[in-house]
Amino acid sequence: MHHAAPLLAFAAVSLGMALTPGPNMIYLISRSICQGRKAGLISLGGVALGFVFYMLCAAFGITALLMTVPFAYDALRLGGALYLVWLAWQALKPGGRSPFQVRELTPDRPRKLFLMGFVTNLLNPKIAILYLSLLPQFIDPHQGSVLGQSLVLGAIQIALSISVNATVAVTAGTIAAFLAGRPTWLVVQRYLMGTVLAGLAVKIAAEGRR
Repeated sequence: MHHAAPLLAFAAVSLGMALTPGPNMIYLISRSICQGRKAGLISLGGVALGFVFYMLCAAFGITALLMTVPFAYDALRLGGALYLVWLAWQALKPGGRSPFQVRELTPDRPRKLFLMGFVTNLLNPKIAILYLSLLPQFIDPHQGSVLGQSLVLGAIQIALSISVNATVAVTAGTIAAFLAGRPTWLVVQRYLMGTVLAGLAVKIAAEGRR
């Protein structure tokens, strides 16, 4: 089973990625501002279910892959590095859009809010790639069950993502008002996150095969 250091490293990476704006965060912010905090949190429940679905699929798939294909670890490691490079570019490219630039949404019932949150997450390719590329970087077959490690790491990622998105959903209105007159803060956040992700990509690509 994992030692504390790899778990903390994975948690740090997962937290950084959870703080990176994506379709889920943009939807939750828009829903919270347009329909209220309760609607945002109900939508987050659907998003969380989508995380669980992808995590279980990835955990069982990674376990089977690493046991049957000799060079699967290297392929996933390099794929993960390329994915982080892509995320870094999304953060650094000119003309990036803030998730707090709200799009209008019509009010919906709780059941539809939950379903839309679930579908939004399922249709987000970032989540599928996240699990398939990031989890293997922190899995060591010599430390015990690959499936068990995948489930533990997935649970950590889900807990952090839900915590971040719940905080954003509850405070979306306040944050949007704060940033409306402070565009410099958005630029600083983008460049800081892009630099961190690029550094992680280089570190992962430079690591030798376990």
